[in-house]
Amino acid sequence: MNLRHFLLSILTTGALGVQAQKMPEWCDPNVNEINRKTDVANYFAFESKELANLSQSPSANPKEKSSRYMSIEGQWKFHWVESANERPEGFFTMNYDDSKWGTMPVPGIWELNGYGDAIYVNNGYAWRSDWHADPPMVKDKGNHVGSYRRTFTIPAEWKNDKVYIHIGSATSNITVYVNGKYVGYSEDSKVAAEFDITKYIKPGKENLIAMQIMRWCDGSWNEDQDFWRFCGIARESYLYARPQSHIDDVFITPDLTNNYTDGSLNVKISTENAKGKRVEVELLGQTGNVIASYAETLRGDQAEATLTAKNPLKWTAETPNLYKVLVSLYDGDKLIESIPQRVGFRKVEIKNQQLLVNGQPVLIKGVNRHELDPDGGYVVSVERMIQDIQVMKQLNVNAVRTCHYPDDPRWYELCDEYGIYVTAESNIESHGMGYGDRSLSKNPLFHDMHIERQRHNIYVLKNHPSIIVWSLGNEAGYGKNFEDAYDFVKAYDPSRPCQYEQAGNWGKTDIYCPMYADYGHCERYCGENNARPLIQCEYAHTMGNSAGGFKEYWDLVRRLPNYQGGYIWDFIDQGLRGKSKVTGKPIWTYGGDYGRFPASDNNFNCNGVINPDRELNPHAYEIQYYYQSIWTELIDAQAGKIEVFNENFFRALDYVELNYDILENGEIVYRGKMNLSSPLAPHAKTTLTLNGLVRYLAEKQQDNKELMLNINWILTHDEPLLKKGETIAHQQFELRPYNFPTADTYTAQAVELVGKKGKGMSYNAVKLDDRSAYAVLSANGVKVTFNKHNGFISYIDVDGTPMMHEGSQLTPNFWRAATDNDFGAGMQNRLSAWQNPRLNLKSFKTEQEGSNYVVTAEYELRQPDASVRLTYIMNNQGLLVVKQDLTVNPEAQEKPQPLRFGMQMQMPKEYSQIEYYGKGPHENYIDRNNSQHLGLWKQTVAEQYWGYVRPQESGTKTAVRFWKQINSAGKGLRFEGTEPLEMQALNYTVEDLQPSRQKQQFHSGDLIERPFTDLHISHRSMGVGCVNSWGAWPRKEYQMEYKDYSYTFAIIPVR
Repeated sequence: MNLRHFLLSILTTGALGVQAQKMPEWCDPNVNEINRKTDVANYFAFESKELANLSQSPSANPKEKSSRYMSIEGQWKFHWVESANERPEGFFTMNYDDSKWGTMPVPGIWELNGYGDAIYVNNGYAWRSDWHADPPMVKDKGNHVGSYRRTFTIPAEWKNDKVYIHIGSATSNITVYVNGKYVGYSEDSKVAAEFDITKYIKPGKENLIAMQIMRWCDGSWNEDQDFWRFCGIARESYLYARPQSHIDDVFITPDLTNNYTDGSLNVKISTENAKGKRVEVELLGQTGNVIASYAETLRGDQAEATLTAKNPLKWTAETPNLYKVLVSLYDGDKLIESIPQRVGFRKVEIKNQQLLVNGQPVLIKGVNRHELDPDGGYVVSVERMIQDIQVMKQLNVNAVRTCHYPDDPRWYELCDEYGIYVTAESNIESHGMGYGDRSLSKNPLFHDMHIERQRHNIYVLKNHPSIIVWSLGNEAGYGKNFEDAYDFVKAYDPSRPCQYEQAGNWGKTDIYCPMYADYGHCERYCGENNARPLIQCEYAHTMGNSAGGFKEYWDLVRRLPNYQGGYIWDFIDQGLRGKSKVTGKPIWTYGGDYGRFPASDNNFNCNGVINPDRELNPHAYEIQYYYQSIWTELIDAQAGKIEVFNENFFRALDYVELNYDILENGEIVYRGKMNLSSPLAPHAKTTLTLNGLVRYLAEKQQDNKELMLNINWILTHDEPLLKKGETIAHQQFELRPYNFPTADTYTAQAVELVGKKGKGMSYNAVKLDDRSAYAVLSANGVKVTFNKHNGFISYIDVDGTPMMHEGSQLTPNFWRAATDNDFGAGMQNRLSAWQNPRLNLKSFKTEQEGSNYVVTAEYELRQPDASVRLTYIMNNQGLLVVKQDLTVNPEAQEKPQPLRFGMQMQMPKEYSQIEYYGKGPHENYIDRNNSQHLGLWKQTVAEQYWGYVRPQESGTKTAVRFWKQINSAGKGLRFEGTEPLEMQALNYTVEDLQPSRQKQQFHSGDLIERPFTDLHISHRSMGVGCVNSWGAWPRKEYQMEYKDYSYTFAIIPVR
């Protein structure tokens, strides 16, 4: 669109109103800042070295101790209008009456403080329900504007200093006024806007600061990220003073030499009004000792120094060793100011198709992280940031991609401190414009904006050792604007790789960083002669009940040298804290929960490894398992030999001990521990002998119980954010398999016991009471009643007590509630024939076999084309064997897969206790159960359902040997199979969790508990998958192929 066309379109839409003859800055993509301070490294300049030498951790917030700092956070007078042409005139003037205005916290989000509705869209822009995309047009209508006013007394001692205002983040733009005077304007909502306000203030007196923020501006066309679309001020806001002569910028580039042994720091300094002043650079050790220094009397405004260190401690995510550089400015012997910068000695490069850190091809065990708090929205406290890193450490996450914008600078400080690799992304995503000819990457009107947003990112964050890769943006097409952006970044900072997903493997990117490449694609790429390493910028879409098949991704990563991992999408469910309108219970709200006809992509922003309050979602344990860095292999069980591999690249295993357990049929019968004789070097292996295992196996050779070996690697001392005794790696090995019973086992046992005494009672043959409508089998105090009209069991009574909820039946089941991934693949429609198939009873017969009775019911299914045979054998102990055979028509035209093959029933709610031997303790699925160990677990039904943001399948347990569903007195039913079962017991039905084939707008807190326990005894169910949530199926081996199935289980009374 040419300028004339653009102006005409603005006139037509009325977006400029009376200012139509002059394009305002918020509609002009070539004017994105006015009087904004030039971007420099993130730092604070202190008036003394004592202050500069304080801890620079964000948790300490040392700048608050400086007399050159003044917070402007707190409650401001606030006025909000729905459309830009309604914003108040002259609101910034000294005499403007704001007495009827409301208030707004700074930092604070409008929509979370009663102004406007919270909107979430994945892509297509928040205005997509109101008007069509026509960049750079921004309409007045619906363009909310917030106006702020507040007075401050600026310290009198600042009268000879330069004074700046710092607004950490303003969405989408900000205009600043001081004492009635226009100061400046800034766009880019995810970086700080700083302005020099020296000439507008009156030190020692009260000063009025007024600000205006718009919901949308031309910059919003490059901010179509997949997250909540909020407005307001986030991050720190403050005033600060600088002497007239001061340091302007510091650029520190680390390097390693002599085979990555020795270190150097190149320090470039720019100054203002400092000619003739002396600049001093000191490298301080971790105890404050001076390792190297440099001093120079300035002849101009630039200085440069190279500081060296002999074999310093290196910075990596495993070993986040930090040093401090003090850059100080003197007038003679008088200190003017001192700037601390924490630095790390490390080197990043790409060689031989691999990303190297300090010469090692590190594995990126990463996550994408949006800045979001369930209460504050974009306002994320330092405490919450530290909590995020603590959870990352617990989950063995070592890398984060700042999707899709620069984060709060304090986040990078914490990543430096605690050890997290960072791919630092600039604030560009124009997803809603697509990737074709309309892409803003090809639009010359937005060329400068693409470059400016790289500058905002790299100029500010360049000194952080945690940043190992720059990212140009996300999902914004590919064109000249990005090619020039890449050249700009590489020219400014050649010490780091630079990536961009849309550049593929052919454009300007140093890393091939696709999104959601499946297993086959990854393997094919790595088998070709490609120069770039493969590190997926997004993969394993963990939406809802997900992360199935994560193992197979990491099997590839550990096998293919140039596949180095990736960043899971994403770390945190982006739900907001709310309350159910149905039950009053807490819920996590998502897109579509606010306003009328909102633009919305519903719960597509809830893809987290963890929930909004930072609790681990069940799939987090699988990620934790495959991200761990200590791996054990059982070499020879009888000899007690195991091999240990330290997957760390830089850290020896001097911080863990080995604890091991031996389990008999799930019960721990032996515990041992041992320390490594010497620290195991990075990427080394060693063989250990577990003497306790040797002794135990020698004593138990004749035993036929299942034996398992649990290996746990435990911290021997506190680590930053982790506590002594925490398990950081674990595995389980089979020593002897489980001896599953057969159907014949039960019937043979029953025959032997006929007429014999056991436990003070005799066993008689099973009795049949055959009526026209029903048939009752009874033995040993157990009665099983069949409905002869449909062939199903309607009652199971033990010693006169009903074991089934009134009105329920034991019926075949071929369906589980659809997950978010299932909905994305359309399974709720494509496979729906199995959801509630009509089983037409073709025959029902009873016959006696010795002391047992056999009941057979045969059914025909027309859609899908299949038949079912149910066989029940009751023995004289009251034990009931159930066998289900499914036979499909191989010639059927439609061959949908079932989501589950099993049986279901409801038990009275009092049977709320569970004791089982299977994989646990957390829910698990056939493609997501390696993190869960076989063991004996005691739980409750109430604990089984995990509160996913949106209700869906939950609570299944795999590899179950037996399962007891009992009441508080320990009475109930036991279920065991002739092969491993999948079990599920919930207070909700499948229909509660999936009320229709349309994806419903509801929440786990909306669910109302049923007055029974919904029990599923299954042979197998479909995996949950993880490749993506918009079409991918689970891996083939985890699907439910359209074929014949058969399984057998027993129902045994527990008295």
